[in-house]
Amino acid sequence: MGRLRTILIILILLVAIVAAVVFLLPNLTGGGQATTTDTEGTPVPVVVQQNIPTPTPLQLTEIVIAVQELPRGIPIPPNAVALRPWPLESAPINGITNLEDVVGKIARTDIFREEPILSNMVVDDLTSLARVGSDAAAILPSGLVAIAVPMDRLTSVAYGVQDGDRVDVIMSMLFVDVDEEFQTILPNKVTLVSQDPETQEIQLTTAIEGRLDPLGFGNAVVGPSERQRPRLVTQRTIQDALVLHVGEFPPDGRFIGVPATPTPAAEGEGEGDAAAQGGGNATAVPSPTFARPDIVTLGVTPQDAVVLTYTIEARLPLTFVLRSARDTSRVATDPVTLDYIMTEFNIQLPGRRPYSIEPAIRSIRQLIVEDQLQLGTDAGSGG
Repeated sequence: MGRLRTILIILILLVAIVAAVVFLLPNLTGGGQATTTDTEGTPVPVVVQQNIPTPTPLQLTEIVIAVQELPRGIPIPPNAVALRPWPLESAPINGITNLEDVVGKIARTDIFREEPILSNMVVDDLTSLARVGSDAAAILPSGLVAIAVPMDRLTSVAYGVQDGDRVDVIMSMLFVDVDEEFQTILPNKVTLVSQDPETQEIQLTTAIEGRLDPLGFGNAVVGPSERQRPRLVTQRTIQDALVLHVGEFPPDGRFIGVPATPTPAAEGEGEGDAAAQGGGNATAVPSPTFARPDIVTLGVTPQDAVVLTYTIEARLPLTFVLRSARDTSRVATDPVTLDYIMTEFNIQLPGRRPYSIEPAIRSIRQLIVEDQLQLGTDAGSGG
């Protein structure tokens, strides 16, 4: 009898727990349905109105997209473009919505695959580019500015630098010691003031500031025998600069797809070849030649443009090194001085010997002209 009572109590507890779970769990989880009771005490479900926001449909528009790479200056074929849906909120203002407005036109800039084609990216023909600004501004990437820098045969990789290349800029500087107050090259000129005890006349003696060196017969002031020799340092400064154009721009700013105009040969050039081919009475036909450029326009950051402007104003020599078309890395370099070269390449300072060679070596393929080193081929002319 006691065992049966225990079993009944356990069953009653289980039923109570199940009932509690059934009624309380929906309320705890936020689910289920609310109930109330009618006049007779019978539970009645309550209908709850839930305000579910209606999603706003995404508004789309169709714009013209490039489905293949389109290099600048190429007529756009029909299979190179297509209409694609684009969110209306982010659609470009000057996007093109008609394929007829693109097909057959000429790409004013390089257009990449899946890039929206804008109205300022295409023109009817190359002659109409002037109406929409210069070609340089059209191809200049956003965030960069253009600046022209002088160049020559040595600083331009033997004129190997061409439009669209990437270059690094190496800068060289000469340093000298100066008086901090006068800002003039040391040593200073020293004027000694003395007075004759008999005539009381003031005498001025000008000398060069030097150092006091003891000699066998007394002390002497030793001054410099020549102008202070500058100290050279070279360092790579600007990296990955875009070459917009080599040489001067045409007056109308159009240079994309326009062939270079050859410069006529000087009078008399080519006469020998023409005479050899067609006899002595043949008219000489000058061979077309191209003028070598002496200026290059780079696309750089605004701060790098300020640096290049300083170098131009200071007349510092610049050298351009050509980068690989697949290389966009930036590598730190060490400034190169005479100490760096001696240490890095283990160059030993030659000792003094009681013998030498004749004739004397006074320069290495260079001529000294008015304290300036100029390139030359006559090594013996220096002495």
